[in-house]
Amino acid sequence: MATSLKNLSQYNPEQIPDAGAYKFGIAVSEWNHDITGALLQGALDTLKRHGVSDDNITTIYVPGSFELTNAARHLALQAQVDAVIAIGCVIRGDTPHFDYVCQGVTQGIAALNTMMDTPVIYGVLTTNNLQQSLDRAGGIHGNKGVEAAITAIKMADIACTLKK
Repeated sequence: MATSLKNLSQYNPEQIPDAGAYKFGIAVSEWNHDITGALLQGALDTLKRHGVSDDNITTIYVPGSFELTNAARHLALQAQVDAVIAIGCVIRGDTPHFDYVCQGVTQGIAALNTMMDTPVIYGVLTTNNLQQSLDRAGGIHGNKGVEAAITAIKMADIACTLKK
């Protein structure tokens, strides 16, 4: 398991570009809000720590993780952002619903990344139980929201640099 080897919140700040000039969109699932709220806070704190102002962050909420793809597309096309972060949490249950939602959101975000110039960052937890989610939303394995924000900054920088 990758997170047993690396804390999601650890990174070298010296390797992160200044993000003050970039705009970010964040799509957040309301499902499992205790988890997604913590992931969102990790992402927001990280973006701000690297120079992003509140005015350069657009956050929208969707009912569940399956809807993240559509929201991310709207943010990329209409909010004029340099990168989008999709934040969600899908916890395995007793039915195959988990598999369908995880597959749909993963394929949807991957498709957006091949179709559009705006990077869409996968900040979705797909866990077997609530404890695994808590461990990755500010618990013993750090916060996936921090990791997603760092990825968004790096990808925005790459995309903007290549456009020049």
